[in-house]
Amino acid sequence: MRVGLVCAHAGPSRTTDGPTVGTHQHIARVAAELAKRGHEVRVYERREDPALPATLDVDGYQVERVPVGPAEPLPTAELIRHVAEFGGWLADRWTGERSPEVVHGHYWVGGLAAAHAVRETDIPVVQTFHSLGIEQLRHLGRAYDGPGERIPLERALTRAVDVAVAQCNDEVDELTRMGLQRTAVAMVPTGVDVEQFHPDGEAAPRDQRSRILSVGGLAPGHGQDDLIQAMRLVGDAELVIAGGPPLEQLDNHAEARRLRELAERTGVGEQVRLVGAVPHDQMATWYRSADVVACTPHYSSAGRVSLEAMACGVPVVGYAMGGIADAVVDEVTGRLVPPGDVRTLGVTLRRLLADNAGRFAYGHAAVDRVRCSYTWERTAAALERLYERVMSRRKPVEA
Repeated sequence: MRVGLVCAHAGPSRTTDGPTVGTHQHIARVAAELAKRGHEVRVYERREDPALPATLDVDGYQVERVPVGPAEPLPTAELIRHVAEFGGWLADRWTGERSPEVVHGHYWVGGLAAAHAVRETDIPVVQTFHSLGIEQLRHLGRAYDGPGERIPLERALTRAVDVAVAQCNDEVDELTRMGLQRTAVAMVPTGVDVEQFHPDGEAAPRDQRSRILSVGGLAPGHGQDDLIQAMRLVGDAELVIAGGPPLEQLDNHAEARRLRELAERTGVGEQVRLVGAVPHDQMATWYRSADVVACTPHYSSAGRVSLEAMACGVPVVGYAMGGIADAVVDEVTGRLVPPGDVRTLGVTLRRLLADNAGRFAYGHAAVDRVRCSYTWERTAAALERLYERVMSRRKPVEA
C-alpha cells in the first residue's frame, strides 16, 4: 500500500549513520519497517534549511521536505499559522499515483496538516499524538509551556481522524475522555531496536559505587529533582543524569545549575553527576554501565527510556504512569512507585541496589519482555493491520 507519514516539524538531517531521537526516530523507524514489509512509504516534514535537498531516499522510503514558511527553525507556536499552507501543499501533491492510500499524522501539528490535506478526499487518516496537551497540563502544572491553541486543536483533531493511535493505556483513557469512541482508539506501543540495545557489549566507565542512571531532557517536569532528593535515602551510590545540552555547555544551562544547587543543598552533591547530551547510538553503553535505570518523569506517553534500559538487561525503577507503567512489570522487570513519592522512590532504589540476585532476575525478565512485545517489527505489523482496517472501512461498497 501507499503510506504517507506527516510530521509538520522539520526533522534532523537524515543519514544512514543511525536513527534520530524522539518523535522523528519513531517516524523514521516506522517508515523503514513498513518499507521493509513491501509498502511504498513517504515521510513529509517541513523544510527549514534551504541547503538540504527537497527529497531524500533513505532506508527504503522517501523523505519529502515541504517548502512552507520561512526556511529556518520555528517553534511550534509559530508553526501553527503554516498548517493550512502545509495541508494545501500536500493536497496538491497527492494527485494520481502520488496519492497515498492511507495517511498517518504525527504529533498534533502534523495531524492537523494531514487532516486538512485529505478533507475533500476519501483517504483515511490515522493519528499518533505522541503526547497530549491536556495530560501534560495535568501532570506538569505550571511547568507546561505548550501553545494555548494546542488543547482545543487536539480535541478538534480527534473528530477529524478515522483512528487515533495511543502508545500507552493511560493515553487510551485520555483519548476516550476527549470524546473518541473506544473503537476509534488503537493501542500500538513504540518499538525498541534490539540490535542496538542488548545486554552484550561495551559499558561506559564507572567507579566502584553502585550507579543509578537517569535519561531525559533537562527541564522542569523530567523528575531529576525527585531523584536527587531521593538520593539521601539511597546511601553510597552515584546518580548519573544524561541529557540536555552538550557537557561543555552545562555550566551556562539554567536547569543544570538548579539541579547542581539542589544536590548541594540536599547534601548529595558528590553523588550527582551530569554528563550532558549523549548521542543515541552511544546510549546502550550507558545503560549497560548502570545497576538501575530510574525513570521518574512527571509525564511519559511512550516510556522509551524504560524500554531501552530493559532491552539492555537493566532493571527499571519508575513512576507508575504512562508508558512506564505499561513497560515495567512490577516485581518482574523492575519496580513501580507512586508518582512523586520521593521517600518510596529512595527506599526502593536502596533495596534494589542491595539485592544482586533480584537485579539479575529482573534484568533477564526485562530482556525477554522487550524482545517478545516491544520490537519495531511488532509495531510496524500492528500499524499495517490498522491501515488495512481503516482502508477497508473507507472503500465504497460495490452494488
